[in-house]
Amino acid sequence: MLKNILNKSRQVLYPVARTFTRSSNNHNAATEAVPSATEAAPPATKSTPLILPQDYAVNYSPVSRSTARQAWIENTDAVAERKVGLIELHPDVFAAQPRVDIIQENVEWQRKYRYVSMAHTKTRAEVRGGGRKPWPQKGMGRARHGSIRTPLFKGGGVVHGPRSPTTHFYMLPFYKRVLGLTSTLSVKLAQDDLHIVEGVDIPTGDAQFLKDLIAERNWGPSVLIVDEDHMFPANISQATDSLGYVNLMPSFGLNVYSMLKHDTLVLTVAAVKHLEQRLLYQLHRNDAASKGGKFKLDQV
Repeated sequence: MLKNILNKSRQVLYPVARTFTRSSNNHNAATEAVPSATEAAPPATKSTPLILPQDYAVNYSPVSRSTARQAWIENTDAVAERKVGLIELHPDVFAAQPRVDIIQENVEWQRKYRYVSMAHTKTRAEVRGGGRKPWPQKGMGRARHGSIRTPLFKGGGVVHGPRSPTTHFYMLPFYKRVLGLTSTLSVKLAQDDLHIVEGVDIPTGDAQFLKDLIAERNWGPSVLIVDEDHMFPANISQATDSLGYVNLMPSFGLNVYSMLKHDTLVLTVAAVKHLEQRLLYQLHRNDAASKGGKFKLDQV
């Protein structure tokens, strides 16, 4: 008996369209048109939206299922918007508590690790002149000096000045980087700045098609399109070449700074699955304690 109950709880129930008709001959026509709960769901067709639920049997179970999130899957084959399906998003990735402090730390880290200061000053050994002793050591009543290029003289060297190139690289703790991604994805979804498309295949390589599509969907002044593969189709690559406010990025390179730099984040279904798989693995990995140590250059 308990085995049957567990098997029934694992079944995914798909919504079935219910139709109601009025008939003067039979007042129970509406009741007859409603299918029973035991009937199987009809196969998905072009008129029926595709529903992609979360399979928690093979996926990581969320901390709280009450924070489940769903999003529409949009088309890219035409300018007119059409909902082609519904995808269920993992709440641990797309419904996380937004840590604004961690997001700010990620942005500051990304802005600094690529910054190299070229400010440079010369020491007393590098400035020109001052090869001989300016005056004798004794007998003139003056202070003892061996060179006019010491830091005490005008035109001399600089002590403890900046020396180029100076890097500002430092490594943010591992889980602050992971939580920065989940927080930013959750904020983008909550602000309705995250859109999911079925793919990045567009019918033409003309940039005007992409301009019309962005204007029709109200995707904002700047768009970041993310796919799982780093090799994008030729049409969308050609269309975005002349558009400086539309950028393409593979899902393994997605970062907090790029998501905040663009107003709209567009993910493909494959990119969503890849991000969920990678982030959930990092959040539930067994060797999490080893990731809290000091960063090493050979760390993967």
